[in-house]
Amino acid sequence: MCGIVGYVGPNVDEKALTVVMEGLARLEYRGYDSAGVALVTEDGIEAEKRAGKLENLRSALDAHPLDGSRTAIGHTRWATHGGPTDGNAHPHRGGQDDKLALIHNGIIENFHSLKKGLLAAGAQFQSETDTEVAAKLVGAEFDKTGDLTTAMLNVVQQLEGAFTLLAIHADQPGVVVGARRNSPLVVGLGDGENFLGSDVAAFIGYTRQALELGQDQIVTITPDGYSVMGFDGRPAEGTHYEVTWDAAAAERGGYATFMEKEINDQPHAVADTLLGRTDESGALVLDEVRISEEQLRAVDKITVVACGTAAYAGMVAKYAIEHWARIPVEVALAHEFRYADPVVDERTLVVSISQSGETMDTLMAVKHARELGAVTVSICNTHGSTIPRESDAVLYTHAGPEIAVASTKAFLAQITAAYILGLYLAQLRGGSYAEDAQAVMRDLADMPAKIQDLLGRMDRVKEMAEFMADTRSVLFLGRNVGYPVAMEGALKLKELAYIHAEGFAAGELKHGPIALIDAGQPVFVIVPSPDTPHDLHKKVVSNIQEIRARGARTLVIAHDGDEDVEPFASEVIRIPACPPMLAPLLAIVPLQVFALQLSTAKGLDVDQPRNLAKSVTVE
Repeated sequence: MCGIVGYVGPNVDEKALTVVMEGLARLEYRGYDSAGVALVTEDGIEAEKRAGKLENLRSALDAHPLDGSRTAIGHTRWATHGGPTDGNAHPHRGGQDDKLALIHNGIIENFHSLKKGLLAAGAQFQSETDTEVAAKLVGAEFDKTGDLTTAMLNVVQQLEGAFTLLAIHADQPGVVVGARRNSPLVVGLGDGENFLGSDVAAFIGYTRQALELGQDQIVTITPDGYSVMGFDGRPAEGTHYEVTWDAAAAERGGYATFMEKEINDQPHAVADTLLGRTDESGALVLDEVRISEEQLRAVDKITVVACGTAAYAGMVAKYAIEHWARIPVEVALAHEFRYADPVVDERTLVVSISQSGETMDTLMAVKHARELGAVTVSICNTHGSTIPRESDAVLYTHAGPEIAVASTKAFLAQITAAYILGLYLAQLRGGSYAEDAQAVMRDLADMPAKIQDLLGRMDRVKEMAEFMADTRSVLFLGRNVGYPVAMEGALKLKELAYIHAEGFAAGELKHGPIALIDAGQPVFVIVPSPDTPHDLHKKVVSNIQEIRARGARTLVIAHDGDEDVEPFASEVIRIPACPPMLAPLLAIVPLQVFALQLSTAKGLDVDQPRNLAKSVTVE
């Protein structure tokens, strides 16, 4: 997830650069691996870009100011293809004499094959990015057609994946052209000036009039107007609306808190994590692999190391990897791993999970595992961070920056990555489930839409949280993949509402925890799909009956169409039906919303809970 800004307006010195830099400051939450700008000047395209946070770009511009311009684009990057370096930073150049500059948000899935064609034609590349491929293609098309909109149209028809592209050209100084597919782009409508941005935060300081673009559309802006067409070349219309929030709220996408925004970002976080996971033959791939397939095939044991929310994602990983790859998996808290004298050797795969890639407990566990000879794979959300660099292979999640301390979208992205890893290992081993990997990936591709559907059903969950604001204890029960969901649901309530909350494996009830059940005790129960093997669904329904008989208030999370829970539930929260193994991607969402709303009802700071930090960089 990257931030993009485009501007065209009156020929006033510094106005374009000022607008773009202000927009990037508001969009830096979307990416802070690098930043760059490009302007159309009398001398052609002038550009500056720097790795690191936006302040590095500001310093470079202070040292070497760019000429005034009426047309500019800017980018703040969340690295996907290629590390966070000056060379990989956007904008990228293309066309004769590098007269074109282009920026990009998303992933172009077929860039490998497109790049081969460009290399064969003599193109030279300066970066490791998929974006530079698009820049070379659009530049070459402009050289043929002499029109930036036509060039963009000809190129987007060749691209696969999710992307937003913005381009400027020295030979069309008053024009910015943008295109979007499965990636956000909005138009800001001004008086004698117009804007483009990943969201309205990019231009909220200048106009509240906006145009929402549809899927597969190209927009061309000039100082005096705009035009929209589809990828089929036919004229199209956007949807006008007026932004009703102020600049501060715009940074949160109009939501009251970053956590609320990030909960609503989850369909995109899962979809983006799934992008680009297959090669030209359709086989699953990891992002960076510095070990051989033979080493991975030789693995006979897997240990997942993680802390907190990431550890619960690791528990889901255990179920998925054992199911698909038939390799035994254990989950260890990273801060306990190296002190427990772990049994690890060269046939052990240690999988670390960390949002930041800097979690000290997890980093030290990875280093210890490597000292013992283990093969290491990192699941991480931050390119260039320490844990991926210390690991033999990396599978990056693409959740984008997560600002709220309590993790939400990173958790779903980690689970998604764990599924991909499980399928990848099954593919390598050629086990009985290897041939089903593509079918599971198709099921995963349906999950973002199901999460979006579920987010639209949360009104009753919010009402429940409001009238339960004085609750002092909440219990959570689950079985199989529902067990880590119960644990994560309890953690969210501890983090945000500062009340007693415990998650249990539902089968443990009769072994002690049922003593906690008293009249009125709220208990969330995560019910597995009726399709789950071994009559597990029936067993959980029996658990609901047991605690209901002892006076519990049963808050049941069940799949659409599951009527068996109705007689025993005080409340039923429905989630869309899905394959049993994928259910955590849905079942956790109501628990996130409940914790958020209960904390809000108590008047607490949702984004920065007391005593907590986003990244734990001490052991």
